Amino acid sequence: MSDDEAVVGPEAAEQLASEPIGDGASPIEEPAESSEEPAEEEWWQYPSMPWKHKPERADIACLAWIGVVGVWGLVMIPLRGWLMGLNVPLLVALTGSRGAIAGLGAMVRVHEYSAWLWPLPMVAGLLMSIKFDWVYWWAGKLWGRGMIEIWAGQSKRAAKNYAIAERWALKWGALGIFLAYVPIPLPIMAVVFVLAGASGMSWKKFMLLDAAASILWQMAYFGLGYWLGEPVAAVLKWYANIANYVGIGLIVVIVIGYILKPRKKPVAE
Repeated sequence: MSDDEAVVGPEAAEQLASEPIGDGASPIEEPAESSEEPAEEEWWQYPSMPWKHKPERADIACLAWIGVVGVWGLVMIPLRGWLMGLNVPLLVALTGSRGAIAGLGAMVRVHEYSAWLWPLPMVAGLLMSIKFDWVYWWAGKLWGRGMIEIWAGQSKRAAKNYAIAERWALKWGALGIFLAYVPIPLPIMAVVFVLAGASGMSWKKFMLLDAAASILWQMAYFGLGYWLGEPVAAVLKWYANIANYVGIGLIVVIVIGYILKPRKKPVAE
């Protein structure tokens, strides 16, 4: 205690306790507990959304385009199965299917398709094969790894596959676009395209590399089909007899799969 402090006796202490604090201020009260409930989470904050911010027009547009890509893919599954047996050049032109391109090469080899006209469906197929790739690049540019996290969160197996694909993509960098077309059971293509946008690669550079990779693999499949020739052409002729049934069967499988697909249960509060 300093020299300036006085010792307060019992009577003085009782007098001080009875006096108001400050200039007539009331004694300090404890704050009352708030009865307000925490704000409800907005729809765009759900974990199933790829963004980390309130979505703007570009975010909504990109997500809508991803939905279009998914619907297009489902619609084309039975069409691919049907056209593979009935009109291989048309299938090449509409989808850029690498299996169909190999079949086209075999048809040219056995003189079932013009040796002068085959570049036409190939060029159309090139454009169709890369028509939606920019959507995934855009998703990476807007949300970084957001879409990869959504895809990987579907199951433990998906998480493992996407982790492997991402390691490959990060290891190869821009050259990973050429590996994206390798026919292996991993989601290499989608991951590579998303990471290309997330890394800051320009749209022009991405599309040029994507087109170059697609052309390279197209010619590889065409050359393989041309080299095999007659055996591939014979398989196509046999497949033409069952193409209608395959197309119908694929439609049935898609519809049944959608009906039986388990719906996510709402999370308990």
